[in-house]
Amino acid sequence: MSARSVMRRFRLPSMGGAPPTAGVARKADRRLGYALVAPVVILLLLVTGYPLVYNLWNSFHNVVLSNAGAPQNFVGLKNYQELATATGFPQALARTLAFTAVSVVLETVAALGLALMLHRGFRGRGLMRAAILIPWAVPTVVSAMLWTTMFDQRSGFVDYVLGLLHLPGSNTTWLAGEWTAWAAILVADAWKNVPFIAIILLAGLQLIPGDVYEAARIDGATAWQSFRRMTLPLLRPALMVAVIFRTLQAFLVFDIIYIMTGGGPGTTTETLSYLNWQAFLVNTNFGYGGAISISLVVISLLIAGGIVLVMRPKT
Repeated sequence: MSARSVMRRFRLPSMGGAPPTAGVARKADRRLGYALVAPVVILLLLVTGYPLVYNLWNSFHNVVLSNAGAPQNFVGLKNYQELATATGFPQALARTLAFTAVSVVLETVAALGLALMLHRGFRGRGLMRAAILIPWAVPTVVSAMLWTTMFDQRSGFVDYVLGLLHLPGSNTTWLAGEWTAWAAILVADAWKNVPFIAIILLAGLQLIPGDVYEAARIDGATAWQSFRRMTLPLLRPALMVAVIFRTLQAFLVFDIIYIMTGGGPGTTTETLSYLNWQAFLVNTNFGYGGAISISLVVISLLIAGGIVLVMRPKT
């Protein structure tokens, strides 16, 4: 498609024509933006639309693969009622929300500190920026198995280092207790995901003009005042994106728990995604599993919407 046809299609001004009004230019930019993102949106809908619709259909039907000859009857809200009255669902929901809140707060604070450090000029900064991506690039299964070994009381180094430094926890079977297992999961999860958040925040920091800080120094602002009144407000868009992505990842956590604890000890580390896996692949109850999946989608959208409302930049 030629440049002239593109301009004619979206009514863009030619180089020699009179400049359009601001409203016409905005409409043309909007149409061009829609056209550019349309192929990606259509592809995502094709990839994610069918599983979502299939799970929605399952959630209103009796679909149990272990009963191959049973009819897949429409049961209405029965699966959702079973989900609401299930013994383990409220506990799994509470554990999932608690893990999400604690992990996102701790990892965001750690990532912000790391991003601020990498934003400063020092020798070897490029190498350091590349090195912090290594944990994020490691597959989650490999990372979880690595940390399972490191928290092992006999072969891991965590107990050894704690004993060497005479710190509490040097003789702890980390994955055998509820709170120690969650502590191990949080450490492994932070090691994996802090670099991801830090890179997003570092990109946001690099968009802040240096003249802003220079003007603040001239006005006598301290480092803390500059950080609180300029860095954080100007970093809010990048911070919002990072928090949304990380919150949704934490809320849907499964693989690291499956590898490190298997939902144990007992059921103390089971999350909603773990219950969903049990419903689908262990019990082959696709109706009940579909209800859990749709609940996860709805809760995730509510969480993302709440974050946007709270953290969106003020105009």
